[in-house]
Amino acid sequence: MSDVALLIVDDSSFNRLMLKRRLAEQGYNDVSMANDGVQGLAAIAARRFDCVLLDLEMPELDGIGVLEALRRDPANAPPVIVISALTEMEKIVRCIELGAEDYLPKSFDPPLLRARLGAVLEKKRLRDLADERLRLLEAELESARTAQLSLVPRDFAAIAPPGLSIAAAMIPARQVGGDLYEAMRLPGGGVLLCVADVSGKGAPAGLTMARTVGAIRAAARLVPGPLPDPAAILRHANADLAADNDSQTFVTAALIVLDAATGEGRICVAGHEAPYLLDGAAPRVLTGFARQPPLGAWEGFDYASSALSLAPGQGLYLYSDGVSEAENAAQDFFGRERLEAMLAPVALASPAAVVAATLAAVAGFVAGNPANDDITILVIRRG
Repeated sequence: MSDVALLIVDDSSFNRLMLKRRLAEQGYNDVSMANDGVQGLAAIAARRFDCVLLDLEMPELDGIGVLEALRRDPANAPPVIVISALTEMEKIVRCIELGAEDYLPKSFDPPLLRARLGAVLEKKRLRDLADERLRLLEAELESARTAQLSLVPRDFAAIAPPGLSIAAAMIPARQVGGDLYEAMRLPGGGVLLCVADVSGKGAPAGLTMARTVGAIRAAARLVPGPLPDPAAILRHANADLAADNDSQTFVTAALIVLDAATGEGRICVAGHEAPYLLDGAAPRVLTGFARQPPLGAWEGFDYASSALSLAPGQGLYLYSDGVSEAENAAQDFFGRERLEAMLAPVALASPAAVVAATLAAVAGFVAGNPANDDITILVIRRG
């Protein structure tokens, strides 16, 4: 058992030497010793130990003081077995409450030492194995997050045709999210804009997100004409997502195709939040177009688009419900009223400023409360 490192913390030299001999008889040869709690903490800070055998009654710093100090840094605290007289049962209970794994009476037998130390070391081995697997999983998820974020465009200056400016942000609630946005320059002098939200969270939603991005991009190239009809694009995407959809996953989407020169275009909304129109007046929700089922929910659905016109200076604000449904600790939603109040003073600002203002407002509202949904925003302005 040369790979097991143990630490004895006891103010009695006799007890330390006796315990070290017992441990050597059981094959534990890497055994360090400390005279009191202060030395014990210094030893723990200096190297890794697989288990600490800790006396309760010591000068300078007793066993409870050591456990209280270790509790302040649980990630780096080794397992502890308390060594105590049976008359100190109240203190033993307190030690267990502070995180001690087990205890031994001072008059212990070698078989009892073997059994309890072996059990503690086995639990530590299993915890270490679980921690390593978790670390590998987190590394894989972070890699997946990086790969997912690389799917959405970020060089908006290169994408936006002359006369248009674009900005967007996507903040997954987990390492991998189900929201997406798309900004795609079209050969006919126009631009395709889309925000979509996959049902569910985590890796399954992330895979559907990637599939949806690919379906929309492929459909935009398949649909004829310099400015493809967004309804035709979503019909193609829906055919892919709805086929053999045993998991009943669906994707809400708002897709716009806009002519940069004229500001004329079309919009198709599939079960998604309607965009806001931004200009000198109060922000207002676009109306007058058909509201239709999400992608993947109805195989063969005949999506329809509606005309859209954007005057010079006007902007469009597309977003996912992770914005309006962001929750604070009191379980209040950010809501559309707060969203509209936030948009009003920045309605004529640059798309990048509008995106930044949204993220700041939501962050201030939730005040550190963990996100339950992905947040995605895309803003475009003409002229």
